[in-house]
Amino acid sequence: MTMAKLACRAVLLAGALTLVGCVTINIYFPAAAAEKAADRIIDEVWQLKNGAAPKAEEPGTAPGDKK
Repeated sequence: MTMAKLACRAVLLAGALTLVGCVTINIYFPAAAAEKAADRIIDEVWQLKNGAAPKAEEPGTAPGDKK
């Protein structure tokens, strides 16, 4: 392989890697759900600091789900 072909392939590979590296994935969470989860975590931390055991979640439910 000639140097020109090798250099061309190297440039193409570098360009492809640059494009792949620029991909951004944005994940949006509902603000109310995020705030509710943050409040629950803060409450659990305060309970642990005060010596109380945290409330156990029921199996099969997501954290913060209401019954």
